[in-house]
Amino acid sequence: MLVNSAGKVFVGRRVDNREGDWWQMPQGGVDEGEELEGAVLRELGEETGLAPDKVVLLKRMSEDIAYDLPDELQGKLWGGRYRGQRQTWFLARFTGEDDDIRLDAHQPAEFDAWQWIDPEQLPEMIVPFKKRVYRAVLEEFRELV
Repeated sequence: MLVNSAGKVFVGRRVDNREGDWWQMPQGGVDEGEELEGAVLRELGEETGLAPDKVVLLKRMSEDIAYDLPDELQGKLWGGRYRGQRQTWFLARFTGEDDDIRLDAHQPAEFDAWQWIDPEQLPEMIVPFKKRVYRAVLEEFRELV
């Protein structure tokens, strides 16, 4: 969860968004042997173009969050190899300027648009099967946003 000094949350619209106007926070995988904090900064850089000196990691969620894909998506996403995800969320404070955000910094780009939103909007902007995840992330980090 990337937040700015005004308490707004970064969301991006996925380039592969085919059904609906769904937005999400940056997220990504951890490479073998990679520390979680390093993965956060790497993925954030790949998805937003932000250099590590433009963010400060504030907190890690106390527990991981797991979710399953809906039945209609199982076998279709991620090459059919996974039925869901287990995620570790971090809260990061954005210390740069909006011009530092470059969605085209890594190819292929994951987002085709971005915006800062009020935290309470998060659960309504994500695909329905991730709403519970976003509510939990928001609840855990609310006091620091």
